[in-house]
Amino acid sequence: MILTALAAGTTTAVVAEEGGGEFHTPSPDIFWLPLIGDGQWAITEQMVWGGVSVIVLSIAMIALSKNAAIVPSKGQWLMEGFYNFARNGIARDMIGTKHFLKFVPLLFSLFSLILLNNWMGIIPPVMNPTMGKIGFPIALVLVVYVVYHWIGIKKHGVKGYFAHMVPDGLPGWIKPAIFFLELITYFITRPLTLALRLFGNMFAGHMLIVLFVSAGAYFLTQGVVFKLLSVPTFIMAAVMFVFEALVQFLQAYVFTLLSASYIAGALADDH
Repeated sequence: MILTALAAGTTTAVVAEEGGGEFHTPSPDIFWLPLIGDGQWAITEQMVWGGVSVIVLSIAMIALSKNAAIVPSKGQWLMEGFYNFARNGIARDMIGTKHFLKFVPLLFSLFSLILLNNWMGIIPPVMNPTMGKIGFPIALVLVVYVVYHWIGIKKHGVKGYFAHMVPDGLPGWIKPAIFFLELITYFITRPLTLALRLFGNMFAGHMLIVLFVSAGAYFLTQGVVFKLLSVPTFIMAAVMFVFEALVQFLQAYVFTLLSASYIAGALADDH
C-alpha cells in the first residue's frame, strides 16, 4: 500500500507493503518547495507565506488599534500586552530609557514577524517555518547589521566608532589584538551567529517533527509490534509540537533581544 503522511507541512510519501517496505528518513529537501519556476530564481512556498505573514500582521494590528479606547476591548488589551512586551521588556530594558523609543518600531516588527513565521511551522495549513530557509534570517540580520553600524558611526564618527571597540585602560601592546578580535565580532561573528541561531533551531525542530510523524505513519504499515510502536511515536511527535512552539517563541525573543543589545552597544559612551 502507499501511505501518504502529512508530516509538519511536508507531504511525505511512505511506500510500504504490509510487514515490509523501506523507511526513508526526511532530508533537507523537504524545505525546497518551489511554486513557480525552478532553480535560484524560483518563487517558493516560504516566500509566499512570508508575504502572507506581513499582510496578516498589518491587518491584525490596524484592526486592533484603530478604535483604541481608554477602557480597552479584549483584542486591544491583548495587542497592547504584546506590544508592551517588546517595547518595555526588550527595547527599554536593553537600550535604556533615553534612546529606546526610536527603535521600538524596528524591534517590535522584528519580534512579531519572526514569531509568526516561526509559529507557521506548527500552524495549519502552513506547517513549515519560514525561518527554516537560511535566506530569511540573513535578510533580517542585514537590516539589524546596517542599523547598529549606522547609528554607531553616526554617534561616534568613523574613527571614534572603531576606537570605541577597544576598552579604555588596556596596555598598549594588547590593544591591536583586542581591536582585531572586536572587529571580527562586530562585523562577522555577530551577524553570522544571529542568523545561524534562528535558522538552525527552526531547521532542526522541523526535521524532528517530520521524522516522528513520518516514522509513526511508517510503523502503521508494518506488523502488529510496529503498529503498537506507532502510538508512542505519535505521542512524541505531539510533545515535539508543544516543545517546538516554546522554542519558536524563545528564538524570536532571543533574536530581538540580541538585536537590541547590539544597538545599545553602538550607542554606549564607552565599550
